[in-house]
Amino acid sequence: MGSQKVTIDGNTAAAHVAYRCSEVVAIYPITPSSGMGEMADEWAAEGIKNVFGTVPNVVEMQSEAGAAGAVHGAVTTGALSTTFTASQGLLLMIPNMLKIAGELTPVVFHVSARTVATHALSIFGDHSDIMAARTTGFALLCSGGIQEIGDMAMVAHAATLDSRIPFVHFFDGFRSSHEILKVESVKDETILKMLNVEGVLAHRSRGLSPDHPVIRGSSQNPDVFFQARETINPYYNACPGIVQKAMDRLFDLTGRRYNLFDYVGAADADRVVVLMGSGAEAAHEAVAHMTQNGEKVGIVKVRLYRPFAAEAFLAALPKTVKKIAVLDRTKEPGADGEPMYKDVVTAIAQAVADGTASFKEMPRIVGGRYGLSSKEFTSPMVKGVFDELKKDKPKNHFTVGINDDVTHTSIDEDKDFDAESKKVVRCLFYGLGSDGTVGANKNSIKIIGEETDNYAQGYFVYDSKKAGAVTVSHLRFGPDEIRSTYLVNRANFIACHQWSFVEKYDMLASAVKGATFLLNSPYSKDEVWGQLPKEVQQQIIDKEIKLWTIDAPVVSKATGMGARINTIMQTCFFAISGILPKDEAIAKIKEAIKKTYGGRGEEVVKKNYAAVDQSLANLHEVKVPKEATSKLTKPPMVPVEAPDFVKNTLGAMIAGKGDSLPVSAMPHDGTFPLGTTQWEKRNIALEIPAWDPEVCIQCGKCVLVCPHAAIRQKAFDPKLLDKAPATFKSIDYKGKEFAAGWKYSLQVAPEDCTGCALCVDFCPAKNKKEAKLKAINMVDQMPLRLPERENYKFFLEEIPEVDRGAVKHDTIKGSAFLQPLFEYSGACSGCGETPYVKLLTQLFGDRAVIGNATGCSSIYGGNLPTTPYTTNRAGRGVAWSNSLFEDNAEFALGHRLTLDKFAVQAAEYVAKLSSKIGDDLAKGLLEAKQTEEAAIFAQRERVVALKKKLKSIEGSEARQLESLADYLVKKSVWAVGGDGWAYDIGYGGLDHVLASGRNVNILVLDTEVYSNTGGQMSKATPRGAVAKFAAAGKPLNKKDLALLAVTYGNVYVARVAMGANDVHTVRAFMEAEAWDGPSIIIAYSHCIAHGINMTNGMQQQKAAVECGHWPLMRYNPAVADKPFKLDSKAPTISFRDYAYNETRFKMLTKSYPERAKELLALGQKDVESRWQVYEQMANINFTGAKAD
Repeated sequence: MGSQKVTIDGNTAAAHVAYRCSEVVAIYPITPSSGMGEMADEWAAEGIKNVFGTVPNVVEMQSEAGAAGAVHGAVTTGALSTTFTASQGLLLMIPNMLKIAGELTPVVFHVSARTVATHALSIFGDHSDIMAARTTGFALLCSGGIQEIGDMAMVAHAATLDSRIPFVHFFDGFRSSHEILKVESVKDETILKMLNVEGVLAHRSRGLSPDHPVIRGSSQNPDVFFQARETINPYYNACPGIVQKAMDRLFDLTGRRYNLFDYVGAADADRVVVLMGSGAEAAHEAVAHMTQNGEKVGIVKVRLYRPFAAEAFLAALPKTVKKIAVLDRTKEPGADGEPMYKDVVTAIAQAVADGTASFKEMPRIVGGRYGLSSKEFTSPMVKGVFDELKKDKPKNHFTVGINDDVTHTSIDEDKDFDAESKKVVRCLFYGLGSDGTVGANKNSIKIIGEETDNYAQGYFVYDSKKAGAVTVSHLRFGPDEIRSTYLVNRANFIACHQWSFVEKYDMLASAVKGATFLLNSPYSKDEVWGQLPKEVQQQIIDKEIKLWTIDAPVVSKATGMGARINTIMQTCFFAISGILPKDEAIAKIKEAIKKTYGGRGEEVVKKNYAAVDQSLANLHEVKVPKEATSKLTKPPMVPVEAPDFVKNTLGAMIAGKGDSLPVSAMPHDGTFPLGTTQWEKRNIALEIPAWDPEVCIQCGKCVLVCPHAAIRQKAFDPKLLDKAPATFKSIDYKGKEFAAGWKYSLQVAPEDCTGCALCVDFCPAKNKKEAKLKAINMVDQMPLRLPERENYKFFLEEIPEVDRGAVKHDTIKGSAFLQPLFEYSGACSGCGETPYVKLLTQLFGDRAVIGNATGCSSIYGGNLPTTPYTTNRAGRGVAWSNSLFEDNAEFALGHRLTLDKFAVQAAEYVAKLSSKIGDDLAKGLLEAKQTEEAAIFAQRERVVALKKKLKSIEGSEARQLESLADYLVKKSVWAVGGDGWAYDIGYGGLDHVLASGRNVNILVLDTEVYSNTGGQMSKATPRGAVAKFAAAGKPLNKKDLALLAVTYGNVYVARVAMGANDVHTVRAFMEAEAWDGPSIIIAYSHCIAHGINMTNGMQQQKAAVECGHWPLMRYNPAVADKPFKLDSKAPTISFRDYAYNETRFKMLTKSYPERAKELLALGQKDVESRWQVYEQMANINFTGAKAD
């Protein structure tokens, strides 16, 4: 029974079993379950066989509903099938789940349980999705830890065949799906022995076949439907016993014992907590500690939640129980208790009433909620629940882990309680998204787990911002089994991988006495102490912390690693910690490097090796003085002039202290103010652009391409310079738009810039004295931070925005003068999407309503703690909302329908009240064309006059018109999202909106991959590109969304690439918005998932156009004879010249070289045929649909 130990995460544990038990696997990406589908696709590409000796057929679908439909079809025809999903994805599967269960068809859905979007989206874990599916007829089997996930996956696949009941096997999203733990491996022979071969054959024999035809899925009437529905009862009655037999079989094969309900605790416990999932592991840890100290407590771990086997549950309870708390990881508004609480109350009440209970009196039962959206659930909280049960009247319907100061549901926790083993070493690593910290720590925990006798656990906390956000890695290892399914809060080792974190986060608050602190510092070992804030120095002294330092960027640059410092910091960790002998640790790190980066080429591997070798020479211990001597102190988390809500609520979130916020601090309906990124000041750039006025040609291109609106230009009266800081730069303005003698300034936001250098790369101005320099050049941020902070403040507050009517909006220079109403987002450094979003807000933001599909653009656009959409000085800005992933086009259409209706109603009231408000004003309001900026401004002025007059007019009609008056001004409606939405899950809705004829503008940010969920293939992915779900390269050509839209004839269509033709991009936006009908702009968006240097993103956009992969075009229905215009030249470079600049194409040459050649050749043919089609379209002379 002793099996090999492996260090894996929960998704791997589930996918390993699911793949080996299946013949057909239908997949679709959704966080946090995507990893299971990715592994299934990768294994199939590698030819790995299931336990029956064949390679499963793995297929990606267009949505979760599609995946469920494919699975339904597969099992109906007799295949063994599975799928993976979470949250809204599971909800989209419910219609098929009801059918599958109703037809008694064996199948297993593996679900990394995740919060269902309500007032906000959350990618993190709870059981709200599972509870939404509990009426489908699927059995619900829960796993609490990584070992259990693999084991319960086997039980589910075995029991579904034996019972004919379909199963959802679920485990907590992120907390279990992404936790890495050392466990016993699950062998193929064990999986095969778990499965009843006769059950497989019986299932296959029931499959639909013309060789033994039947009909399934009939339509029934009231006379027999009810009776037919009751025929399934014997199957559900038998299911719990079948599951237990599968668990018993697993015990015989592995020695690991499970039951439907497992009790842990004192045999004579009088207080019992009932719960399921990862929280049960933290509760197990707490109960073990409490019983050792004589407390009569216990827990019941629920494994089979549906069908709910009441007899088995009652048998698990100790006879001595007097009080029970049932913990649900969900909220059911309006109910008199959460689902499992009500199940327990019913089961016990019925047993007491029937006289079958083992206890004479009805125990007191209370229910509580915990852990929504992966909210921490710790052993002190478990202790708090047990302490509540000690009370004569324990609180019912309580919450634990939050401070509910509104309805006062929360109970206290015992914060001094610590159930963790003292033998466990606990580590924290603070890094920056995309700097490689998380990847390095995943490798570290695997090295520790598999190369030592220690148990090992790794868990990684990301906020849902994109690359550039803070990541915290939580590692534990030691000789004792680890059940701590919560974050490290008492650390022996802390590493800070970014110097800027020192002044922002209280990283040492979790340090125990004598801990070690590894700091990535730009200062030498002799200088670093003096650069630490005094508060940090004092913590180091008080806690007797050992301080080590390294300048990792210096090592990374010297070894060609760029900004990735992960390998360097990992080497330092092993060198300091002494977990393994130094030489052995370095050898293991290099093995991990080869495994992780080998597919990217030998050069990448060599650079990482060099980084390892150079790290130790640059690692130094710092002698800690006896007193804190620094003159530096930590600045406030947000500036003191920020609004109270920003300081008190958002500021706490920025500081990483959002857990401490009370309920009263949060908006009731998920509504938040705009313009709050301006207060965050992330300071993540090591280098920022510095402007050289003498070289600048004032073209505005750097302003256009800046992904974070961190570089701005203004022209202004020179008198304003009287108040300018000493280092503020300006030159004479070149142009005729403004008065003679005006000045021009280009200003960088030093604390908001991410250092991507996209602006420098795109700058066309050359320094004639020094060829390598341009009009803007990257320099160290730290020396410039304070002076440029003052310069930027002056630029924003003292220099007014230019008159929008004075500049040409359809030019680069003119549009770059317009204030962006989207700034400092959490998008990846060098993001290819955000320049388009920013441009949209510059041109139309003060009258725009955006419906945003879930995806990267909704995360960097609306992710707390701060929001990048902002307002102008008049208080106008983008009204933004995110509904779901699949419905965004329809959502935006709803905006359009409302705005149109309100405009009509307002016009009706203006006509009715014409005599009272004045006939001239009424006529002006009703006849305004609003086709240009000046006309829209004039209409706004009329509305101001209208509102003034309405104040003196009595009556309900005047009040109605007051509420509707602003809708007389033209509003611009946009549906924004990525290719996963537009090409796949949302295409049906998008197509319908295009067909509606309504004035909805659609912006597709085409990264050619599901960027937000980690880089899975979409229908936009080009042939030959490697992506998750396309491990062997995508075999088929990219879907041509532009041509599909053109077929309607009355839709404005543009395909743009800012890096290839920026003027074309700006004009396409102007034309699309001007067209009084549906429009769609498909924007090439380079992405970190492409495997490129993001600094060169605009160059790669240009290459995509030059090779013909991305021909620029516009189809304008307003043009009568030749509405289709091909805006780029015939290909001048080969597809190879473009594609092999990107890792997503080139890595196929390493993994499948012959296939890479074949797909590259086909990719070249795709380019040539597409160009021919576009060229023909451009030469067709036909009549386009004209605007009315």
